[in-house]
Amino acid sequence: MADSATHCGPELASPDGVEAQTCVVTEGADAWARTYYRNATGQAVDAVLSLMAPGGRTVQVRCAVEARDEPGMCETPKERIRGAAGEYSAVAEFAGAGEGDDTPLLLRSGSNGAETEGS
Repeated sequence: MADSATHCGPELASPDGVEAQTCVVTEGADAWARTYYRNATGQAVDAVLSLMAPGGRTVQVRCAVEARDEPGMCETPKERIRGAAGEYSAVAEFAGAGEGDDTPLLLRSGSNGAETEGS
């Protein structure tokens, strides 16, 4: 069985009713981002999940988050690990319906990479 690890940030909740936890998952030579969420806003929201790799490479996916108070999950495609697995991080941004500047950001959830240094 391949070595696997999951590095997650804290579980977060917005006053509007979106809850999320975002993680970087590694297994063998692959890494990907995963976010677990719950949407109790009463309306569908959009989410963008990004996996940031060393050297500025980013993999991004859009997720449609239905208006229901049930847990859901979204993942990026798997990416071949380049460099150290601990250098990968992930961010999920959940936004309400709207166009351009009228789209409210409801929640931003991050993986808090294992090798992140505080300031």
